[in-house]
Amino acid sequence: MKKFIYIAAISFSLGACGGGGDDPTPPPVVNSAPTVPTLTYPTNNLLCIDNVLNFQWNASTDSQGDPINYHIEVSKNTQFSPLTHNVTSTTTSKSITLEKGIAYYWRVKATDNKNASSNYSTTFSFYTEGVGVTNHLPFSPVLVSPTLNEVVHGAPKILALTWTASDVDTSDILTYDVYFGTDKNNLTIASPNQSAKTYSASLLASKTYYWKVTVKDNKGGQTVGQIWSFTTD
Repeated sequence: MKKFIYIAAISFSLGACGGGGDDPTPPPVVNSAPTVPTLTYPTNNLLCIDNVLNFQWNASTDSQGDPINYHIEVSKNTQFSPLTHNVTSTTTSKSITLEKGIAYYWRVKATDNKNASSNYSTTFSFYTEGVGVTNHLPFSPVLVSPTLNEVVHGAPKILALTWTASDVDTSDILTYDVYFGTDKNNLTIASPNQSAKTYSASLLASKTYYWKVTVKDNKGGQTVGQIWSFTTD
């Protein structure tokens, strides 16, 4: 009986020491997207004397060291629909031929070889010089607040709608027509010919509001902005 207990104890000891097996398999590496590119040329609000432009941006980085492609979008509006150019580059520059006398908007995103993409860069605007052009239209207005599709709390209230705008003709004086309402397809002008880049809107609860801004210069040029929206709770 003693021999049996002794042998059993040795067997248990050997089993306990030798049963570790292989090391556990490490978890797979999760692929991450490249960083967002930053635009360098053409700079924002630039008047370009040439319509053949070499678009340039700073390189993105990828934490896994994956190869990166850059996707360049160029459009005549800030919604990027339709696109005038949609091209890809493995380097940080791309030459594109554009029309003359047109306001353009451009942005870039980075994608690795596993199809993980960064967000788009900020959007830059520029103008290509036309033949005999004496006045350039203002650039499309840029939304500041409330952000697109934001939910605004605490209605009813007065809310400041704000935007920015610019013109490559820096001496031009800009004014704004503000359109505001709850019917996206039938917005009425709420404030014409104002100089301030803000409008105080009266809100009700549980409503979706739509608004847009038309930018006008003092030489008869005007640019109609896109329709923005927000909701009250």
